[in-house]
Amino acid sequence: MKGELNEKWIKASIIGTIWAASEIVLGSFLHNLKIPFSGNILTAIGIIILISISYTWTEKGLFWRAGLICAIMKTMSPSAVIFGPMIAIFSEALLLELFVRLLGRTFAGYIIGSMLAMSWNLFQKIGNYIIFYGSDIIQVYTNLLKLAQKQLNIQTDIVWLPIIILLIVYSLFGLFAAVIGIKVGRKMLNQPVSSLPGIINNSYTGKANNQNEEFRYSLIWLFANVLLITGSFILLNYTSWIIWSLTITAIITVWSLRYKRALRQLSKPKFWIFFVFITLITAFVFTNAQTGKDVLKEGLLTGFQMNFRAVIMIVGFSVLGTELYNPRIRDYFLRTSFKHLPLALELSAESLPSFIAGIPDFKSLIRNPVSIFYQVISRANSRLSEIKSKTKFRQKVFIISGAVNEGKTSFAKKLTEVFKKNNIAVGGILLERVMAGPQTIGYDLVDIESNDKEIFLRLSGETGYERVGKYDIYPNGLEKGIRILQPSGQTRNKIVVIDEVGKLELSGKGWAGSLLELIDASENHLLITVRDSSIEAVINKWNFNQYFEYKVSECDPVTTGNSIIEQINS
Repeated sequence: MKGELNEKWIKASIIGTIWAASEIVLGSFLHNLKIPFSGNILTAIGIIILISISYTWTEKGLFWRAGLICAIMKTMSPSAVIFGPMIAIFSEALLLELFVRLLGRTFAGYIIGSMLAMSWNLFQKIGNYIIFYGSDIIQVYTNLLKLAQKQLNIQTDIVWLPIIILLIVYSLFGLFAAVIGIKVGRKMLNQPVSSLPGIINNSYTGKANNQNEEFRYSLIWLFANVLLITGSFILLNYTSWIIWSLTITAIITVWSLRYKRALRQLSKPKFWIFFVFITLITAFVFTNAQTGKDVLKEGLLTGFQMNFRAVIMIVGFSVLGTELYNPRIRDYFLRTSFKHLPLALELSAESLPSFIAGIPDFKSLIRNPVSIFYQVISRANSRLSEIKSKTKFRQKVFIISGAVNEGKTSFAKKLTEVFKKNNIAVGGILLERVMAGPQTIGYDLVDIESNDKEIFLRLSGETGYERVGKYDIYPNGLEKGIRILQPSGQTRNKIVVIDEVGKLELSGKGWAGSLLELIDASENHLLITVRDSSIEAVINKWNFNQYFEYKVSECDPVTTGNSIIEQINS
């Protein structure tokens, strides 16, 4: 069963989309200009958005939901490097959520949560270096600073000094973001607005990250890539440099043939400059910190090994990220406790262009941040009202599922009786089985409102009619069903029943066109019967967002009927 998108997820979608718009527009601007601390500036913007809007939308759990949505929306950024920022965005939102929960929506809660969320950037960078280059990078860093300490004759230990200085700088960024967010939030409470003209930014030329639209996804490749990454690390640790260097080169070559984006990072001069730098600095540190005739060789080899590890991590994350776009993985989430997430993302994708248009230029943001954020955030309430007005009628789809000959039609017929007893207007069609002794020879189409019948399917003969399975499709029955299912003829009915949506409709025939019209141009709720084997295909073909499945083998018609009535009246 899949429920409708609740208001908390709608609000999270709006917040996450505003945050994502700033990441996509301002992020590209900042990174292209190589502005120092650009990641901290983007994090500060996200924190300001979360804190300021929490003054008017007070539901718990909005921060982490908005962070999750923003992180996934980051895939629409023109940048090729998205996996690290996605982790950072979600982690920052979680940290802010955690400390606001612990300390409340207070000055202390916002300040401490913001400073820790901002500091996550530093710890993630340190973690990335350790993950990419292994524990050897710690030894290189420590020995290098000890060497500097010795050369400069510094008496105190300076190993932690650079990290402490950076932590203070990051914390100050967080403090600044929290103060701005609090000011914007208080201004929204004291000067609420129904609508404000946005500051339109027409400079954005980035395109959605759609490089994978024609890509052939494969779960086999996804698991194979995990094994290749794991195997590479084993080889790096337990085999000679000749074996691991040749093997990893072969793996990278295979990846480059399948994934266009796999070598994008390796093609940049910046990577190779850093490659040479890491190798040489490692050799230098080993030479000065150790003694022996093979120290230089060992240092060069260690630096070489660290870089190969980094290559595996960088390209490996890229190929894993590509395969994780697989629609089958998305459909899996639809059946989990995260079933609201795909719906919220669809809403975010719809909202993103308008929010991108409202993102101000960076100069305006710097000159008057409180007023600019006030104008941007104020659009969230108007967007919420717009979504609510659009979704005043929410069409729901009720699916009666079961195996062949399990009684789906009889179940649907009993449901129509429950509806009529409760004064719920119902129309549509049923397919009544026609028997000749113990044998099923076909199906008649039944108009639920008038109870009129028409021959629809019969065992194949010499009719020359189109067939489905072993039955001929009688044109008169098909045409009658299509007429009954016209949206213009169902305006009086609250529920429209379509019996047996399956193989014929999945091929674009039968009731496929009628079903599409009822979805696009009617204010009827739909009740359809579907075989178990076709459930997933039917849901995907018509992209049902709000559907409720009832299995014939597990439910009874009266309880199910009352449940459906409750859903359509909610």
